[in-house]
Amino acid sequence: MKLARITTYPVKSVSGTDMAAAQVHGLGVEGDRRWAVVYANGVVATRRELPRLAHLSAVTTPHGISISFESDRFDIPVPSGAPCKVKVFSTGIDGVEDAGNYASHFLSSALEREVRLVYFPDTAQRVVDRAYAPGDHFTALSDGFPVLLTTQASLAELNAELETPVEMRRFRPNIVIGGDIEPWSEDTWKMIRIGSTIFRVVKPCERCVMVTQDPSTGEQTHRNEPLATLRRIHRAVTGKIIFGQNLVVEEPGSIVLGDEVEVLEAGPSNLLDPKRGDTQSF
Repeated sequence: MKLARITTYPVKSVSGTDMAAAQVHGLGVEGDRRWAVVYANGVVATRRELPRLAHLSAVTTPHGISISFESDRFDIPVPSGAPCKVKVFSTGIDGVEDAGNYASHFLSSALEREVRLVYFPDTAQRVVDRAYAPGDHFTALSDGFPVLLTTQASLAELNAELETPVEMRRFRPNIVIGGDIEPWSEDTWKMIRIGSTIFRVVKPCERCVMVTQDPSTGEQTHRNEPLATLRRIHRAVTGKIIFGQNLVVEEPGSIVLGDEVEVLEAGPSNLLDPKRGDTQSF
């Protein structure tokens, strides 16, 4: 098995950037989801309810971020203003910083909705759900965990069941694993090593309406697919529709395309019992 793709998403729900190599620390792949668009009430916007986010693209710069919309581009420095509070779903996050009025004006015009841009600084802390990842593991502005992993084999298995195949970009993984691997084997991994980085697999990734959208336009290409097929072929015992696995970082390091992927611990599929701790060391 080898590392086939590395992607970072500088702004939550905005397009990602593929990388040849990356540093990985406790918050995940360097620069991933450190920025987010928020509504006036402080709730973080996602493409679930604001599909126009797909029309934006963003890349990290040495001094902050550059966001593009159609032919316009806006360079935004890392803010140094007063901390504010935002919410990812119902979870409140303290210490996030507002990027200012110019960024707000640019994004509100592009998205046709009154919004602001916020940044998650190194000083902020957001602990992941300890029911799945005991100890002190953190994430920035992701839905719940710092790293998302998928495999090419599982996508091929899904596409074999679909009338119209979908691309991996719909699932927004940070890490894609290729090579000689059985479909859905990632559900049995507990601990893996990629390059000098060790990850713990902590929770299956539940899927929502975002995977029915074209990742370039935000338009819904099918009302039910690929959710309906995943519901048939890859559901957890809880009934949740699953594609991919959430990870936390046990040992920070670096990863490079082509790195070997070593399974250090495995056990029963976590779709059968998402919190089961039985493992087998390799």
